[in-house]
Amino acid sequence: MLRFAFRNLLSRPARSLLSLLGLTVAIAGMVGLFSVAEGIDAMVGETFGRFPGLLVMQKGAPIPLFSRVPKAWAKEIEELPGINAVSAEIWVRVNRVNSKDIISPPRFLFGADIPAHYRLKYSVYKDAIYKGRYLNDSDADKARTVISRQIADEFEVDVGDSFVVNGVTFEIVGLYHCGSLLLDVAIIADQTLVRRMSLFDPAIVCSFYVEPTGEISNDELVDWMQELFHGRDLSTWQPSSIFGQASAEQPAAPTISGPTGNPIIDWVRKTDRRIKSLTHPELAEAEEPVTDADDDLAEPEASDESLKDGPLEIRSAADWADRFDEFSEDLDIFLAVITSIGLTIAILSVINTMLMSVSERIIEFGILKANGWSRSDVMRLITFESAILGFAGGIAGSLCGWAGTLLINWNYPDRVSLYASPGLLLFSLSFATLLGVVGGLYPAVWATRMMPMDAIRRG
Repeated sequence: MLRFAFRNLLSRPARSLLSLLGLTVAIAGMVGLFSVAEGIDAMVGETFGRFPGLLVMQKGAPIPLFSRVPKAWAKEIEELPGINAVSAEIWVRVNRVNSKDIISPPRFLFGADIPAHYRLKYSVYKDAIYKGRYLNDSDADKARTVISRQIADEFEVDVGDSFVVNGVTFEIVGLYHCGSLLLDVAIIADQTLVRRMSLFDPAIVCSFYVEPTGEISNDELVDWMQELFHGRDLSTWQPSSIFGQASAEQPAAPTISGPTGNPIIDWVRKTDRRIKSLTHPELAEAEEPVTDADDDLAEPEASDESLKDGPLEIRSAADWADRFDEFSEDLDIFLAVITSIGLTIAILSVINTMLMSVSERIIEFGILKANGWSRSDVMRLITFESAILGFAGGIAGSLCGWAGTLLINWNYPDRVSLYASPGLLLFSLSFATLLGVVGGLYPAVWATRMMPMDAIRRG
């Protein structure tokens, strides 16, 4: 039966090839798109698996770049039991390198607390040095830097060369390579110099990296730090802080859930809240806009929540991974919608191919049924033909998608990280075969319903 089905497809090579190409393109597109989400998952898991400690930031800040916390709090954290070292960090966006404006990929000037880095048992950048050396006490307040291999290759510089960052000329003393897009973006310099370059408040840092001794669990350390800074005066980060730190007297940024006056935007947001409430019921009430009548009740609840959580946001590597997982899940939904368009076209192509094939062979089916073929035999023949198309399209599409991810990663190693896992490729192959079977069902059912003489007469 399988050989018979294969010969039938080869008897009409042009039509079968067009259907195969349509399915191949759709499956290759699906592999390529979903490799984006899988690449993010793999990169995040590999990156944050290197950090056994805790990152302490301003509450509400998405990343350390936007966070602002008092530098003096580092001493208080260090005095807690179970703490090995606390490294204060400053992060500044790099706008210009060697007369070149930096837009994408982004680069960041990392103001390192050099003495604290040498107290850490595991320092990501210090341990990743592969040429030259890491910064030491002799580099304090001097224009010396350590950069990643990607940045060095991009600007064709090496250890000992000059490197101009935001108008300041540095001497490169070392190169590091972490192999992660999230880590190989830093230009590392002494914190005092970075503070002076960026006019950073001397009493403020972006974040603290807290390395535990391992004697006490991270959850306990988080509770102790939250209790230590409970009630401290530190405002919650607002999105407006991206364009400048908002003062305490500035009004809070408008909530995203409030009405905008635009009926289309308001309807989209309302629909989005309803969709989220299906999978996250606890968010249904939280995202509902607050009305004037509820102001007196809503404000105390927000105040209580703020007091409970404290002024800091303390995250472990697992917390960061969970946040990226949530983003990845949302991205998967978006990619599924985009992919479904191509898959719909592909399955219609299979249906069209099989329907035309059945129409042209209507006499053949009539003769087969007259010679004893049952309805199930005819259905199996047509289903095998469409399954072969789906399987072949799945193999070709998976291979093309996988090769495409390798080519993109090779051409843009410092911009993207795509990953087509064996599980994704196997799913794509199975899904393509299923699409082929589904695409052949209607033509098969249509052919089996015809009586032998009717089929011969119609032919």
